[in-house]
Amino acid sequence: MYQQSINILSSFLSMSSVEVGKHLYWEIGSYYIHGQVFVVSWIVIAILLAIAFTGTRNLQRVPGKLQNFMEFILEFLQDIAKNQIGEHEYRVWLPYISTIFLFILGSNWAGALIPWKLIILPEGELAAPTNDINTTVALSLLTSCAYFYAGLNKNGLSYFLRYVEPTPVLLPINILEDFTKPLSLSFRLFGNILADELVVSVFTLLVPIFIPLPVMILGFFASSIQALIFSTLSAAYIGEALEGHGDH
Repeated sequence: MYQQSINILSSFLSMSSVEVGKHLYWEIGSYYIHGQVFVVSWIVIAILLAIAFTGTRNLQRVPGKLQNFMEFILEFLQDIAKNQIGEHEYRVWLPYISTIFLFILGSNWAGALIPWKLIILPEGELAAPTNDINTTVALSLLTSCAYFYAGLNKNGLSYFLRYVEPTPVLLPINILEDFTKPLSLSFRLFGNILADELVVSVFTLLVPIFIPLPVMILGFFASSIQALIFSTLSAAYIGEALEGHGDH
C-alpha cells in the first residue's frame, strides 16, 4: 500500500511535463516560467478585478443592472458554499470558493471564446491557463491544503481519526483517497479544457469563422460547468473535513 501511494504521488508530480502544442517559456536564471499561463492569467485577473471594482464602487439602495448582476453572482457562490460546507461554517470559506470559481470560469472562457492559437508569437503560443496541467495541479493542491487546514483547525489531531472510521480496515483506502482527490480534480479540468480548445482551434483553421461558432458555444457551457464542478467539489471536500470525528 505504501509503495502504491508513492507511485501515485510520483506520477502526480511528473504531470508537470505534460504538454500539447508549443508552449511559451521565459527563462529566468535556471528556472523556466510558462509564459502563456502567466500572461493570460493576469489578463483574466485584471478583467475580474475591473468588473468587481466597477460593480461595487457605487452601491445603491435600488441596484442598477451591474449591481444586480454582482449580487446575483454573490448569492450563487453563497449557495454553493452554504450547501456543501454548512450554514454555520461557509462564510469563512466563501472567499476561497468564490476565488476558485471565478478564476477557473474566467480562464475557461478565455480558452473557449478566444482562438489564442491564431495569435502568432515569435516563439510559443498563448492558451488558457487551465489548458496547462501545472495550473490545474496547483489549484487542486490548494484545495487539498484547504481541506486539511479546515479539518485540523477545527478538530485538531483528532481529525486523523477519520482515517480509521468506521473500521481501521479502511485506513489504506482513506489514505489513497487523499491522493486521488487532487488527481481527479486536476485531470478532469485539464482534459476538458484542453480538448475544447483544440477542437475550436482546428475548426477555426480549417473552416470559416461562422462554422466553429456552435462548437464555441458548446465549449462556453462546458467551461462553465467545469468551473462549477471544481468549486463545488472543493467546497464538498472542505465540508467533509469540517464534519470531523466529533460530529459523527
